[in-house]
Amino acid sequence: TSRMLRPNLLAAATRARAPASARRSGLGARHIPGRPVQAFRCNAASLTSEDDATLEAEAERPTRIAQQVRLVQWYPGHIARAEKLLREQLKAVDAVVEVRDIRIPLATTHPDIPEWIGSKLRVLVLNRADMVSDAERSKWVAWFKKNGETHVVLTDARSGKGVKRVAEVALLVSKEVNDKRIAKGLMPRPVRAAVIGYPNVGKSALINRLTKSKACASAPRPGVTRNLRWVRIGGDLDLLDSPGVLPPRLADQRAAARLAMANDIGEASYLASSVAAQLFEEMCSLERWDGKDSLRSVVEKRFKLDSVKGMSGEDFVAAVAEKALSDDLERAGTRVLNDFRNGALGAFCLETAPGAKSSR
Repeated sequence: TSRMLRPNLLAAATRARAPASARRSGLGARHIPGRPVQAFRCNAASLTSEDDATLEAEAERPTRIAQQVRLVQWYPGHIARAEKLLREQLKAVDAVVEVRDIRIPLATTHPDIPEWIGSKLRVLVLNRADMVSDAERSKWVAWFKKNGETHVVLTDARSGKGVKRVAEVALLVSKEVNDKRIAKGLMPRPVRAAVIGYPNVGKSALINRLTKSKACASAPRPGVTRNLRWVRIGGDLDLLDSPGVLPPRLADQRAAARLAMANDIGEASYLASSVAAQLFEEMCSLERWDGKDSLRSVVEKRFKLDSVKGMSGEDFVAAVAEKALSDDLERAGTRVLNDFRNGALGAFCLETAPGAKSSR
């Protein structure tokens, strides 16, 4: 095949590796095994047969940006300190409110929480319920209840929907707690409940909605809450706001990537272009990608692309960068992720309830 007839192969193999300045000037960067990385102009006359064979092999293998970069890991010091303090405080609480992101309810599951809370009453809060479809909400609630969760509450902490129910369920232990205190000759006291979960899943926003004030620092990024703090709700309920807790090591890298997509771990732990590419490929695997009101049509309209059919995640991010962002892959990745996080790409779960149809 003539080299002049293969511009797409060259673009696929070089576009994502080129620095922004080089891409703007028509330059790319290639890495031939055994040679230093160098810049080259994308035209057939400059390629040797060895270069041609290497680029062709690169273009033919499946391209997955997320597998080409470092592992996603994020465990800042304040989380380690807060976790130690939280585990001590949990011994004195009557109930636990565990908050998860309903878009990724399995990825936002801390494996140690059941051990920490033992037999205490637990309220499982699936937050950001407005960011998924009605059908997905129903399937996840049914699945959790089938698997032993007695109290499952859907909330949208930003608007306040469902948050009152959280307090009502937490107060179910009030009679039991205070009957024991009265039997011991002690005065009744408010129920103590700890609000726990991964970073940036909406714990502080939930408490602020319950108090109808800005009692806790809250912002749409992980790591804002750094200390434990008790907040009184009316006269019957005390809530403990806590920093997000994570396992020291994120062994499941697919789940770690989903945390990055949802902005539940710090941006310093990943490349936006890499995570955006993986987000696109996960969206392509969803049942709603094609068909009526498809996610694919939303993506094409949002980024003004004629068609994304057949694109890899890497191709998609490069296309977004080329269309509107001067070929800057990181800016393009950040834009894609922000659009997902604020719901501009549609209302959908990245994780499907086990047993439900999930991919095409």
